[in-house]
Amino acid sequence: MEIRFVQRGTEVDSKLREYMEKKISKLEKFFKKILNCQIVVTHHKGSFNVETTANANGVILRAEEDASEPREAFDQALKNLERRIKKHNSYLKDRAQLGAGDFTFSLEEVEEPTESSNAIEKVKKVQLNPMEPTEAIMQMELIGHAFFMFQNAETGEINVVYKRKENGYGLLEPVR
Repeated sequence: MEIRFVQRGTEVDSKLREYMEKKISKLEKFFKKILNCQIVVTHHKGSFNVETTANANGVILRAEEDASEPREAFDQALKNLERRIKKHNSYLKDRAQLGAGDFTFSLEEVEEPTESSNAIEKVKKVQLNPMEPTEAIMQMELIGHAFFMFQNAETGEINVVYKRKENGYGLLEPVR
């Protein structure tokens, strides 16, 4: 598994880097198909933010935590990532029992610097694979976002699932 570090506003010393590499490499015992991981460590206003992203054969799993120390933030983010991997594994097992095939998802992130507060700060290119809304909800949960865009397998249309404030989920469908 390839592990990539990104540091923003801080330096990760070699001892902490080795600790993170050792711990994140243990994720393979939960899910053998992890191709690469990215660990982003950011220091801002006295707090450390650690974001871990794992590419598990096209399925993006993500967790993020804040803490006063980078090691503490990493440990919490890793626990969240492990929980998401276990949840994904159980989903795949349930799906296999139903006889459905595997699905893939890829996400390409391109950051562009901007000056205006109304300007787009980040652009993400998403490969849209046909899937059911329930699969899209699972993907949304795995990456830890509040919404997820996908191609509906039944209609072929681009849809969005999202978390509702009142609990539950919503589905946005285009009107033609």
